[in-house]
Amino acid sequence: MLKNQFGLLCKNSHYSFSKAYFTSKFELLQLQNYTYGNYEIQNITEFRKVLTENPNLKGLNVTIPYKETIIPYLDTLSKKASQINAVNTVRFTKNGKLKGYNTDYFGFKKSIIPLLENHHKKALVLGTGGASKAILFSLQQLGIEYQLVSRNQTETTISYSEINANCFEECQIVINCTPVGTSPNNDQFPDLPYHYFTHKHIAFDLIYNPNETLFLKKAKLQGAITQNGYSMLVIQAEKSWEIWNK
Repeated sequence: MLKNQFGLLCKNSHYSFSKAYFTSKFELLQLQNYTYGNYEIQNITEFRKVLTENPNLKGLNVTIPYKETIIPYLDTLSKKASQINAVNTVRFTKNGKLKGYNTDYFGFKKSIIPLLENHHKKALVLGTGGASKAILFSLQQLGIEYQLVSRNQTETTISYSEINANCFEECQIVINCTPVGTSPNNDQFPDLPYHYFTHKHIAFDLIYNPNETLFLKKAKLQGAITQNGYSMLVIQAEKSWEIWNK
């Protein structure tokens, strides 16, 4: 019997939530001919080779840094993936086409809703890559304004050096969409004035490994509500599974 292959398109992934999660899921559901692997490539141009070498692929998850660069290699996008302009899930359709979806926005939205209170009107969003695009889409759906932060100031972003007390007073949600602080670089954290965090703030880190980044630890010391990316990952993974089984 042909195997039903699924996997993660990634770069230098020393640990994969997705592989552990779906391997466990397949065992639980007793899906003996289902496998999940990490497909590590150094450049998106190697994507076609992955497809050629794995003809039984039925679905892929896509992680940093390929959420945007994979788009030209796909045949179609879902409406929301097109709006977000970033893809983290690929479905292999019955007629052999590749369709891109974004389940990150769904996972984030479901994860942050229980934390929101009336005063959470605006967010500081750290990072401008494919992950942050899904977060911005979610915030728009929730009616929450946002200010983008990047290393260099642009027309649409402020730099880290510009973040001050007024920013923290206005933006009572701070979301780390960068890989800064991801294991094994546990000693790193975004360059923020952490003393401006209060008990009215939410600090949300898309990173799940380590369980508590220095970003979250520093925010928690000031009384902030903190959340890592694990629940978001579980929700988006289940959404991917739903899409693959359409």
